[in-house]
Amino acid sequence: MNLRVILADDHPFVLSGVKAALASDAGICVVGEASTPSGLIDLLKKTPCDVLVTDLTMPDPDPTVDDGMSLVQRIADTWPALRIVVLTGITNGSLLRALHTHCGVAILDKIGVLTDLPATVRAVAAGQVQLSRAVDEWVADAPPNAPPDDPHYLSRLTSREAWVVRMFAQGNSIAKIAVLLDRDPRVVHRLKRAAMIKLGVTNDPALFTFIRRQASPGK
Repeated sequence: MNLRVILADDHPFVLSGVKAALASDAGICVVGEASTPSGLIDLLKKTPCDVLVTDLTMPDPDPTVDDGMSLVQRIADTWPALRIVVLTGITNGSLLRALHTHCGVAILDKIGVLTDLPATVRAVAAGQVQLSRAVDEWVADAPPNAPPDDPHYLSRLTSREAWVVRMFAQGNSIAKIAVLLDRDPRVVHRLKRAAMIKLGVTNDPALFTFIRRQASPGK
């Protein structure tokens, strides 16, 4: 039985390259392609597949649709049987470690060759979670338990995640933020959780401490 694969990337030439790499394996069939997060979600809803090969960051014309780690986490939560391979040009080891640990996905670097992609897809479909050699080195070099190394930490978050973090840091409850954002409290909780994963913190006190430290560097 062929492995059914969906591809997602906002760069057409990357999609073409990934599709060509997978075409070398007769047992892998590409059943759909998407170029935006919303397009990917719609495709997953109507197209059964075994493995998703996706870019990590894809802009969407709808500003309310998340991308990045929150998109991967949403997909992993919604389709728990789906295996995911992330292709990314991001080299931040702390961020990649958080993605690998919390979302349980395989990660390959875009700057590497794609000749190993079919084998990676097969390995992931069999339940293995792999990192490419470069990604493994970036993760290993990152300080343990460190948040992503970015002084402008909110740039690591989607606009909605950043808004939720700011409001939470100001003392607003999840319920109040949900009213202000006009969203279900479960959505706000998911946004807050995704932001915490990206920032490398695991609980509310650590989140408050992190934000205060970023707001007052050197104190």
